Amino acid sequence: MTDASYCGRFAPSPTGPLHFGSLVAAVGSFLDARSRDGEWLLRMEDLDPPREMPGAADDILRTLEAFGFCWDGEVTYQSQRQATYRGVLHRLEQKGATYPCGCTRREIRNHAGPDQPHAVYPGTCRDGLPPGRSARSVRLRVPERVISFEDRVQGAVSEYIPQQSGDFILLRADGLFAYQLAVVVDDADQGITDIVRGADLLDSTCQQIVLQQALGYPTPHYLHLPVVVNEHGKKLSKQSHARAVSADHAVATLCTALRALGQPVADEAIDCNLADFWKLAEAMWRAERIPKTRTITEH
Repeated sequence: MTDASYCGRFAPSPTGPLHFGSLVAAVGSFLDARSRDGEWLLRMEDLDPPREMPGAADDILRTLEAFGFCWDGEVTYQSQRQATYRGVLHRLEQKGATYPCGCTRREIRNHAGPDQPHAVYPGTCRDGLPPGRSARSVRLRVPERVISFEDRVQGAVSEYIPQQSGDFILLRADGLFAYQLAVVVDDADQGITDIVRGADLLDSTCQQIVLQQALGYPTPHYLHLPVVVNEHGKKLSKQSHARAVSADHAVATLCTALRALGQPVADEAIDCNLADFWKLAEAMWRAERIPKTRTITEH
């Protein structure tokens, strides 16, 4: 199947070197795009300077190149798009779709009941800041309707956002733009038609769809890959001390990533060079083979 209008992307955060979990996500998004004769863009989500590791962005790019990834166009950096986000936020404010919020995280957590798995914003500032309070953040007014979409792997997803999260933040108290705003604006501006990413972001997708609708943006197709976890069930990350992936045995490591995504590995792929590996992998890729789970364990 080919689709010249397909445009996908890989969007790592430079909080550390590329680990195996991120490599699996890159393989999935790359092959889904290339198998459909689509574009594959690369975006560096360097939106949160306190969490970033110096030099990590360049290290990630070098690692991707060492594994034979080839992206279309220039790399986009969210840190260079602050004026764009500011303009979009202003447009939402002009429409009355946002409001200033003076609540702290602790206050929101304290409001949650003991049977609530996570804090839901109760709408304290929706009708105006309480007396004596000043604005700390900016929130989106979410609609009182169910948001639904069909994920290509995880199936049907529906969420009533007022009960799941409430009005969510677009501009944080520290002055940084929230991920939800940046990712929605970037995907629209880059013409992304298909988003292939980890299932750890599945629960935030309905929020992004709400924001797309508020801005008049089209909603892309979604495919959420199972996230690679360690033997303790923790997602591979800087916080779980995930090891940096090495390209010393690039083809063997990529074969392991393919198997994690439920894809067959041809015998000839194991001993071939990188260019031939990618040709074989592209020809064999079938999204319907991906495990329909949210996590897979690293081996």
